[in-house]
Amino acid sequence: MKQVQVLEATKAAPNSNGRRTAGIQIERIRVVLLGFIGESIANRTSINYWGRRSLFLLAYGLVICCFAAARDGLDKTIQNTINGSCAPGVFSLVSIPNLIGCIGATIIIISAVATPIAKSQHMRQIWFYVMSSGVMLKILVMEVARIIVRV
Repeated sequence: MKQVQVLEATKAAPNSNGRRTAGIQIERIRVVLLGFIGESIANRTSINYWGRRSLFLLAYGLVICCFAAARDGLDKTIQNTINGSCAPGVFSLVSIPNLIGCIGATIIIISAVATPIAKSQHMRQIWFYVMSSGVMLKILVMEVARIIVRV
């Protein structure tokens, strides 16, 4: 019987600034999301449909969270915790960034469920702000933690 050789994937080479291109893409996507939240707050008097904005925020925020989890190696952290077959990701499974990220995700999920149930646009606006605060909490904590880990 032949032996099968398992090859490990190599990481992407850093670009000229010393950063990985995936990290730069995530940062650009986050800037767009933060701009969308800021624009919504600035033009809140002229917005008629807050449910649509909440749906866009939910979908776009989910994409960002998936990219950030892949960037930080959350899947590798979970696999390392279960069977130790690979190196862990950036953060341990039970860490402040992961716990606060779960709290932020809970805020986002509760807001996403409550927004369609809300009867008035004013309540949908409030749920949009609650969802935005959950997104901001996750982004702020994860990026500050990444800076602390790098230093």
